[in-house]
Amino acid sequence: MTEAQRLIAEAATAAEQSYSPYSNYRVGAVVVGSDGVEYRGCNVENAAYGASICAEANAITNAAAHGVRAIDTVAVTCLDGDACSPCGNCRQIMREFGVRRVILTNESGEPVEYTLDDPTRADGAERTPGASIERRRG
Repeated sequence: MTEAQRLIAEAATAAEQSYSPYSNYRVGAVVVGSDGVEYRGCNVENAAYGASICAEANAITNAAAHGVRAIDTVAVTCLDGDACSPCGNCRQIMREFGVRRVILTNESGEPVEYTLDDPTRADGAERTPGASIERRRG
């Protein structure tokens, strides 16, 4: 198992704790601090949609609460759909903490690595110019 596969598996475990009674869309995330310590988070919904918390933000704030100020990697997966992607707010939080690598899953559930910068993925493959980390469908 690769590191990316292991982190996605950990994110899936975190997603099992999701509180998502409105969307039934369980998302989990694992962040790896610059010191190598991992922190988990899941999405927590609220009837007031704006008060909901994304899995990525939950994991990052968990790390921050433990004193982390630099994050190397964020891995995100969802249990109830195909490939998912961080929202704009989570991307901004990731940028704030200097995230170097984002690991998502493709439609087949395989990990795909990205950076927050376009147009190149972390594995060096080209993406469409101007594209961002978006939900990808076949």
